Amino acid sequence: MAMFVAFASSDQQIINAHFGWTPFLEIYKVDQDGYSLHQSISFPPAQEDGDEDKLTPRINAVRACTLVYVSAIGGSAAAKLINHKITPIRSSNGEEPITDLLDRLVIMLRGTPPPWLRKVLLAQS
Repeated sequence: MAMFVAFASSDQQIINAHFGWTPFLEIYKVDQDGYSLHQSISFPPAQEDGDEDKLTPRINAVRACTLVYVSAIGGSAAAKLINHKITPIRSSNGEEPITDLLDRLVIMLRGTPPPWLRKVLLAQS
């Protein structure tokens, strides 16, 4: 089963950005055979903290995604993603290379995905 996965990044290579402030969202198509870059989206700098309008274009950009990896995310953004059946996930260390995580996702999809991923994939169907 293929899925789209987004990554919040300041440099398009490392998961190191807060969802609401991220200058880039890198969206990959991932399945058991591998992954490929689907789309790279850039955003103008957000103007102020608490500006909910900055979330709308970011949420719209990831509507087709199953997972969104971030270094941090606010409560209202996380709730909005969850309401759209998109699972936000915090990166383990805030400096994880996107390709490392993609490699792990492919391995999980080839084998028996962990319960959290099976639940997410079932909800997507």
